[in-house]
Amino acid sequence: MRIAALAATFVLAACSSPQATTNTTPTKVVSKPAETGPLTEEEFKALHALPSQDKVELHGQTIDLAGTKAYLSLPAGTGPFPAIVVIHEWWGLNDHVEHWADRLASAGWAALAVDLYGGKVATTRDDALAALKAVDDNQAHATISAAIDFLAKDPRIQAKTRAVIGWCFGGGWSLQTALAHPELQGAIIYYGQLETDPAKLAAIKANVLGIFGNKDKGIPPETVDKFEAALKQAGVKAEIHRYDAEHAFANPSNPIYDETSAADAWSHVLAFLGSLPK
Repeated sequence: MRIAALAATFVLAACSSPQATTNTTPTKVVSKPAETGPLTEEEFKALHALPSQDKVELHGQTIDLAGTKAYLSLPAGTGPFPAIVVIHEWWGLNDHVEHWADRLASAGWAALAVDLYGGKVATTRDDALAALKAVDDNQAHATISAAIDFLAKDPRIQAKTRAVIGWCFGGGWSLQTALAHPELQGAIIYYGQLETDPAKLAAIKANVLGIFGNKDKGIPPETVDKFEAALKQAGVKAEIHRYDAEHAFANPSNPIYDETSAADAWSHVLAFLGSLPK
């Protein structure tokens, strides 16, 4: 039974630097938190204001990746480059997420935005929830693994430093990716569902950056407290930043976008990426 099918339940979110290895085969993930955390589906949907339809200018390209489409944005100049896998929020791989990949590329990182929805881009809450619940976890892990491998082997990139970033749905998958891929150097989690078991978190070899909103009902401060304490107990190098903001506050296409908090969070993202071993 697919783990993502748990999204309809009322369960609490009980889940989700040594030398990097070159293995890109993910370890088996035993459990994953429900995508809605402690909320019902209706409560979870209410956290997500409908995105604006404003078009943004993009600079990358769509590529084929293990039977899916992905968006690749490269820095200026020639590689090798450090590289990062970008995992979309619950709306899917839309222009907003592709623009984030461009922002990361402008900071010197080859950015590959994966599509875990099989080409679907939601424009309503119901469509987004349906797409989220339809995700096959094994296929999602395979797509992310292919992206990590691509960033190491593509001749334009040849990344020796690799990281992952995600928001909301993608934030939870960013954590799952760090758990499954000890070869990563960094994992950035924007308000994603969390793992709070230190024994499980001990599998993480990457440095972790967590960004959360104190007004987020889906990932409340007490859950973040448990996550932070569990990371420390597990010996994972991590930094956690919290803002007086709602869920999805860093999304410019969101009507509740908090520009001040988002800008400060972005400054921490850039500093974190700059601190990773190259």
